[in-house]
Amino acid sequence: MAGDTVITIIGNLTADPELRFTPSGAAVANFTVASTPRQFDRQSNEWKDGETLFMRCSVWRDAAENVAESLQRGMRVIASGRLKSRSYETKEGEKRTVTEMDVDEIGPSLRSATAKVAKTQRGSGGGGFSGGGQGAGGGQGNQVGGQGGQAEDPWATGGGSGGSSGGGQGGGWSGGQGGSGSGSGGSGGTQGGQNGGQGGGWGQAPSYDEPPF
Repeated sequence: MAGDTVITIIGNLTADPELRFTPSGAAVANFTVASTPRQFDRQSNEWKDGETLFMRCSVWRDAAENVAESLQRGMRVIASGRLKSRSYETKEGEKRTVTEMDVDEIGPSLRSATAKVAKTQRGSGGGGFSGGGQGAGGGQGNQVGGQGGQAEDPWATGGGSGGSSGGGQGGGWSGGQGGSGSGSGGSGGTQGGQNGGQGGGWGQAPSYDEPPF
């Protein structure tokens, strides 16, 4: 769309993607990408971490289900999408504005990991990807309130239970540069990415009722 601010962000997932469904049946996956810049300190002759940027992201429809079945906490990803600004009111009545990202494309970083692509059969969505482990982590399907379509708040809570869970194509590749995972059940690799990659050192993401800045 004309006038959109399109960006690409590289970083680690702070948690497993959360998959939900709108009343109209549209899937939406929410997740946060932690991106930490690295700078070389000539005085100490070593690389140092800068301040971590936490970007809250949403992806819709078939891609949302693929993301929930393919990505796990700690994995290093490359995401491209459009920035958007959203205003909301906290429980205390304070008005706040957050900047979020509507993801158009996302995939794993292959700098220190491998992934196998498996085309899905859901329809118009692109292929999901899975790694060399024995189990893929998936999101839990919960329903969000409001009316259908991308105009809805993808971070809203509440509603009934959805009907999709993770699994599918296998997975569990090592995320980030922090370690190699080879255990069963997709558990290997989710620990490594937490402090790995170029941007290690990120901590807890902001809570959902607080802006990420």
